[in-house]
Amino acid sequence: MGTKARELVGEHADRIVELLNRALCDEWLAYYQYWIGSKVVKGPMKSAVAAELVQHAQDELRHADMLAMRILELGGTPVLTPKKWFELTNCGYDSPENPFVKQILEQNIKGEQCAIDTYNKIVKFTKDIDPVTYNIALQIMTDEVEHEEDLQGLLEDLMNMEFLK
Repeated sequence: MGTKARELVGEHADRIVELLNRALCDEWLAYYQYWIGSKVVKGPMKSAVAAELVQHAQDELRHADMLAMRILELGGTPVLTPKKWFELTNCGYDSPENPFVKQILEQNIKGEQCAIDTYNKIVKFTKDIDPVTYNIALQIMTDEVEHEEDLQGLLEDLMNMEFLK
């Protein structure tokens, strides 16, 4: 635990740890959603979509690491069991029951939009009280905005292919 890190955040430390743990749950679920989606996706542009999903999964895993490290710095404990992920998640998990490219993309766009909202709330909460967490949340939110744009671009390409038929 970073004694000074917790001291700098003061009375807000426990709330920040709570927000980060909820985001950590989202990242683990997003990681799995992207990873499993990359394995089961079907349809046109399958290879391009699968490659993008794998890249996003790697980013979500990196985000989880960043969050866990910050939780520890603040004297908290990262969520220790996958069962808790479903209890604490902000964004939930959409199982790729329909593995068609369009549905996979739409599910993940929805997840990214929720993640953007989640990190925007963390950014607003920490802006004047915890510059370290603020910077981490801002960096992750930037990635999530890029993910949404990537996925929407793929969906647009897919829809244009459908239009040309």
